[in-house]
Amino acid sequence: MNYLYKGDIPNNIKFASSIAVDTEAMGLKNSRDRLCLVQISSGEDVTYLIQLGADFGYSAPNLKSLLKDSSILKIFHYARFDLAIIKKYLGVLPKNIYCTKIASKLARTYTDRHGLRELCKELLNV
Repeated sequence: MNYLYKGDIPNNIKFASSIAVDTEAMGLKNSRDRLCLVQISSGEDVTYLIQLGADFGYSAPNLKSLLKDSSILKIFHYARFDLAIIKKYLGVLPKNIYCTKIASKLARTYTDRHGLRELCKELLNV
């Protein structure tokens, strides 16, 4: 089930101790392309989509609070881009993060293929 929110998430959502976070931007250049969407999932077949920017702004106090909450592990793939664009547009640097791409590079030294597709294929048979 997907929930779409415009500008922020409600303050009554209870998240698990770890969440997956992904961002979508108008492109891949932080200096030029704006943040449009933050996607969050606790892995329970529920995804929260938070639309940001243009008509909705970037104030998002509940989203910022969640990202700064050090008691919740935030899992990213290629966190470098996501963290940079979150910092630029939301003004916060998420606490307690885990990057699956870095973990793959540390643990899977037998390959140079560390993309999300390759990880899912090898580790999850998906």
